[in-house]
Amino acid sequence: MSSQPAPVPRSATTPRATDWTTTPVTADLLRGALDLEHTEHGVLPHRLPARARAQCADELLAMAEAQPSGVRLVFRTRATTVELDALRTKNAYQGTPPRPDGVYDLFVDGQLSGQASVTGGNVQMVDMATWTTETRPGPPGTARFTGLPDRVKDVEIWLPHNEITELIALRTDAPVEPLPAGGRKKWLHHGSSISHGSDAASPSTTWPALAASLGGVELTNLGLSGSALLDPFTARALRDTPADLISVKIGINLVNADLMRLRAFAPAVHGFLDTIREGHPTTPLLVVSPILCPIHEDTPGPSAPDFSNFSEGKLQFKAAGDPAERAAGKLTLNVIRDELARLVKQRATEDPNLHHLDGRDLYGEADFAELPLPDQLHPDAATHRRIGERFAALAFGSDGPLAVEGVWCDDTP
Repeated sequence: MSSQPAPVPRSATTPRATDWTTTPVTADLLRGALDLEHTEHGVLPHRLPARARAQCADELLAMAEAQPSGVRLVFRTRATTVELDALRTKNAYQGTPPRPDGVYDLFVDGQLSGQASVTGGNVQMVDMATWTTETRPGPPGTARFTGLPDRVKDVEIWLPHNEITELIALRTDAPVEPLPAGGRKKWLHHGSSISHGSDAASPSTTWPALAASLGGVELTNLGLSGSALLDPFTARALRDTPADLISVKIGINLVNADLMRLRAFAPAVHGFLDTIREGHPTTPLLVVSPILCPIHEDTPGPSAPDFSNFSEGKLQFKAAGDPAERAAGKLTLNVIRDELARLVKQRATEDPNLHHLDGRDLYGEADFAELPLPDQLHPDAATHRRIGERFAALAFGSDGPLAVEGVWCDDTP
């Protein structure tokens, strides 16, 4: 690992130092990313490989896969100060209040030890009427962590799950070395914006990150906000990514986008699972149906913004479909749940490592009564924690389909 003196950090609050070490951000320092693109500023982690990105021109997918949900810098050092220069691209939605800044979570030897954000950066404006985007440029910023213990330690920096993050420079006041891979099993998960982490408090508190922590597994999160659409290139990415455990959460985005009818849905699921099995023929594979979402339980999509409370700064969603359209094959969440249960049962006769989990076991009617979805689609921070705990117990627990020895388990999920 090469190092060299760095210039004075960009942050105006950063004190001058005479013994900074700058370490290039390379793939051996990153976990949770499938590709690393070199840009004019630095490096950009991607959660889909270049081939997959080339096969879809959808701007929303491009935005989602470049947001580093579950991606973290991992290294060993005795540094007491760590700085990370980054250029963020933050989402904003036309006519809505600004979204909170993305958060960097820093862990020392597995314990959360600091949080920071960067200022400046680009703003990607999204017009929800047309779902088109416009990028407004801005300068880089610095996330800074001080007061770390003066000893050799393992450090993780979880990147913001909701901001595209170009990594420019990693500076420390002591040398850095890559952290050797541990003995934990690799969990590969794919899902929607809920899996991506929408409305979670920070990157380490999205429900997959919480479940991974409780389950003692290494997470690669392919939660793709709005884009869990059974795309063949996503299936191939899952097929080609090393994993000991796999889960795929299917359904809500297909209804959101009103993408297909029942006739197309079943073959698409079969094809998606067939592709995964090409690379992982016997790996435990869990198919998870949607969590409860009352607006779409029996009403088809598409989902549409509901501006009825917009004057109060509250963006909510509504179902724009007609329940009568189910007769013509339009998808609802209940239709999808029934079909997924049928398909998995059918396939499991020849695939004993394929399993099914009803998403309402993670978040159901009683949960909605206690912790309603604030915008009618996405869980809040408390609900992310509940879903993560439930998934850890039901999937990674001793009797779970993705059982991991010694996993924390709640007897009453």
